Amino acid sequence: MSELKMKGKLIIQGRITACTGLHIGGSPAGLDIGGVDNAVIKDQEGKPYIPGSSLKGKMRSLLGKSEGLVSGSGLVVTKSGSSINDRIRMHMCNDPDCAVCNIFGRTNGRKNLDDGSTIEITNAVVPRLLVRDAYLDEDTIPPEVKKHLELEWTEVKYENSIDRITSAANPRQSERVPRGAQFVFQMIFTIFSPQDKEHFKKVIKAMRLLEDDYLGGSGSRGYGQVSFNDIKIYWNSVADYESGNVDLSVKDPLMKTDNLSELIGRLMDNDELSSLLTER
Repeated sequence: MSELKMKGKLIIQGRITACTGLHIGGSPAGLDIGGVDNAVIKDQEGKPYIPGSSLKGKMRSLLGKSEGLVSGSGLVVTKSGSSINDRIRMHMCNDPDCAVCNIFGRTNGRKNLDDGSTIEITNAVVPRLLVRDAYLDEDTIPPEVKKHLELEWTEVKYENSIDRITSAANPRQSERVPRGAQFVFQMIFTIFSPQDKEHFKKVIKAMRLLEDDYLGGSGSRGYGQVSFNDIKIYWNSVADYESGNVDLSVKDPLMKTDNLSELIGRLMDNDELSSLLTER
């Protein structure tokens, strides 16, 4: 691994809005009467949240697809299974300029590839992107909505899975975060080199791809449409960490936008971010 010297960290803050019902699976509700078949993941207070791992994993997958990195020769099998559907795969390569590897990281060692061959990764990369868990803003589920929910913070959607041969129905219940609920998110992106500014643009691209895809399960059934809103980007340089000037509550953001489309326009059209960082 080449020597890296940190320049600072870009902190992205904002809100994730559930534009449709959202289901990110958690532990089964159990066999109690009235228990839900497919429960959503909840925090220690019993409120639904979005795990950072779910958000980061979906962004990595979508960015890899958009960069043309989903072939068997470039997909490392990270979890094996008895069938191809049980495998978990992700892109990993030795290209020093690979955006996916630079953003999300890669480790050294011999890896099994999806096509049955192996690859020796010799150019490990420290991940630039950190994604924190996103927690529910309770006020975005107002009392007039809560009174219609089957559970305290979530709704229950009743579905039938139809056997394609016998046409037999298999009823089930899925717990969902209701449309309109918002989660407060934070992502942190470390800058080591000027090239990382271009990698940061890929992070925003992955977020925008997610808006036109889905988060969580049952996306083909209409679940999981989300949008990123009220976005603020802050910059903490290494000098800021040395001086203690890292409190975002008293700092002005580098950039502030209502949505990703506006942010992408500012990043791509005049590269406002690079000019702002250069000034610092």
